Formats: sequence, structure tokens, C-alpha cells
Amino acid sequence: MTDITLRVNGTGHPVGVDDTALLLDVLRERIGVTSAREGCGVGACGACTVLADGRSVSACLAPAVRYDGVPLSTADGLPEDDPVVSAFVDSDAMQCGYCIPGFVLMTTELLAENLDPSDEQIVEHLEGNICRCATYPEIITAVRLASTRAVR
Repeated sequence: MTDITLRVNGTGHPVGVDDTALLLDVLRERIGVTSAREGCGVGACGACTVLADGRSVSACLAPAVRYDGVPLSTADGLPEDDPVVSAFVDSDAMQCGYCIPGFVLMTTELLAENLDPSDEQIVEHLEGNICRCATYPEIITAVRLASTRAVR
């Protein structure tokens, strides 16, 4: 057992974890973060995405001990008036909503790097996320809209 502190959405959470514990399991089962979700279990669908120091991570593959003290952001920590969240809502870019937290975080990461991405750059950046409801056109529209609302 290793004692670590996960810094999730600005709050420190001291937890004791087995060295093989996955970040997703610790976030969901020990800390109560519900926006990071189990999808495929192999890091290919994006449902478990979190941002670690601003960079996307597949939490279903990541050992929790590697993130001791690292600032983690999840969709749970975003305010309702977040420009990316509101763009997804305003663009009807969701049906069931299961995949949306991962898309929102990946969009946040993209816009931190590039406030005016092309459609090709949007598709390339989000390609590791799967929407089983197939709202891809609306998701691209949401990213474009979010880029116009983001702080420049």
C-alpha cells in the first residue's frame, strides 16, 4: 500500500492505494468522481479521459501512483458556464452523454494549444474518442463554437 494525494479539481485527496490500482478506479470508487467512466478498458474510447497537468490521460490504463500530487481535472470540476460545456449543450452535441466528458476535456486540451483549429485538426485531436450515438457532426460544431467563446 502506498499513500498518495490525488489533486482532483483543486482539492487534495489523500488515499492509500495498491501500486497496481488504476487511476480510474481510485477516482470513481474512492473519491467519487463520476464523469470519468469505464468504456473499453483499453484506452481506445476516451470515456475515462482526465487531464493531468493539462494533458489528456486514459485513466483506465494509468497507475494511480504516477499521479501523486499532479493536478488532475475532470469534467466534474468544470463550471456550468464553461465555454466548452456550454458549446456542447448549445450545439446538441450529445444524446446519451456517456462520452461527452471525455470529448469536453479533449476539446479543452485542444483549445489550450490552438484557439482556431481546422476541422482536420479537430478530428485528429478527438480521434481517440468514440460516440456510440454518432453525434460527430454536432461535436465538431461544438468545438468550433467553443473556440469562438474561449478566452483569447
